[in-house]
Amino acid sequence: MASPNCSLILALDVDTQEEAVALAKPLAGQLRWVKLGLQQFTRHGPGIVDTFHDLGFKVFLDLKLHDIPNTVASAIGSLRGRPCSLLTLHASGGPAMLARAAEAASKHLPDCTLLGVTVLTSMDDAQLTAVGVSRAPAEQVRLLARMAIDSGLRGLVCSPLELTILRADLGVSPMLVTPGIRPADAAGDDQSRVMTPAEAAHAGASAIVVGRPILKSKDPIAAVRTIQREIGEST
Repeated sequence: MASPNCSLILALDVDTQEEAVALAKPLAGQLRWVKLGLQQFTRHGPGIVDTFHDLGFKVFLDLKLHDIPNTVASAIGSLRGRPCSLLTLHASGGPAMLARAAEAASKHLPDCTLLGVTVLTSMDDAQLTAVGVSRAPAEQVRLLARMAIDSGLRGLVCSPLELTILRADLGVSPMLVTPGIRPADAAGDDQSRVMTPAEAAHAGASAIVVGRPILKSKDPIAAVRTIQREIGEST
């Protein structure tokens, strides 16, 4: 099941805000989305969301919140007024945490879609076994994904290898965001479960997250345009 509206999200996983702005600014107008993670958020604080929104980007804030329900709900409340369009939390936090998070987001961040992180793309069978999970990655993803949607979330983060399964289980409504995307000529780095951009779009991704293959490219703008053509994203 191909996604007709797959978008490219640039992961700005670099050391400083200045470096991130220098990388992103030339792409304004060409690229809709940027992802800001813990690295940038911890160093520069919530104001970094406003910085990239003001540059013309939609912001995916990848904090992967995971704590007791009240703490997660309070953290979401502390983002009130920030222009983030996507925000992550770990689905493994459980249904009570997810439900409280959804309630807090509807109150404080009504224009933001919460994404439940299922199984990190760095986790394979051996890594899951090491933390006491006996299910294969795909089955653990299915369990967490259904729990997240039933708890009120409208989107998920998953490996591209689980896209087809989740579309079959959950239909077309949830937003499915997939890291672990590597162009055919790129190294896998520390991701274990990967696909090319075109493969992920065809499998049903709503958005793909790409970082190092663009950030390390000699021509990041050309790299962005190439990936956008692969997934059929209009600019």
